[in-house]
Amino acid sequence: MFEGEIMNLRKIAFLETLTLDDDSGIMGAILLTDSETKPLEFRVTAPIKTTDFQKTLYGDVLLEHILVELISLPLINAINEEVDFILVKDPLFLGINNKQGIRVIRVYDAEGQSTNQGKNNDEVNFIKTNEGGLYLETSKKYESELSEIKEIFKSLAESRNLVEPFDRLKAACQQVHLQKIND
Repeated sequence: MFEGEIMNLRKIAFLETLTLDDDSGIMGAILLTDSETKPLEFRVTAPIKTTDFQKTLYGDVLLEHILVELISLPLINAINEEVDFILVKDPLFLGINNKQGIRVIRVYDAEGQSTNQGKNNDEVNFIKTNEGGLYLETSKKYESELSEIKEIFKSLAESRNLVEPFDRLKAACQQVHLQKIND
C-alpha cells in the first residue's frame, strides 16, 4: 500500500458502539474527521436488539456478527468521503478488514489487551503520547504494514488524543438515542 513512503494522513474514521442502558440494544456510530480529528461526517445506526432465537443460533459469534455485519459495514458504506484509516477500540471490529479495503486499526492503552498473543507491550506497535502511550494493532491481513502505520500516527498522537474521539462518539450516540426517546 505505502510503496516505501509514508502516506499523507488526510481523513480518519473512528468507529464505536454504545450498549444502551435501557435494554434497547446496541448502537453503532462512525465519525469521519480530518487529520486534526475535527469532524467532517457523522453516521449512526438505529439500536440493534437481538432476539433469544438469534442468541441461540449465533451463540458466541453473535456480537462479532452485530459489530461487523450490522454496524460496521453499513456505516462504512454510508460515508460519502474517502477514508485513509478506521480506528477502533473493540478488537471484534478488526474482522472488518476481511470485508472491505480500508485498513482498520485498533488503538488501546496499557490496560487494554492485545488480541495478538505476547505482543501487548511490543515496541513495534507502541506510540508515546502526552497521555502516556497507545498501542496499535490490526488483523493479520495488514500486520506487515503495522510499523509504517505506526509512523503515520506517531506525529498525530503527539498533538491529538486518539482515544478522545471515541468518547465523543459514545456521547453522540447517547444524545441521538435520548432525542428519539423524547420525540
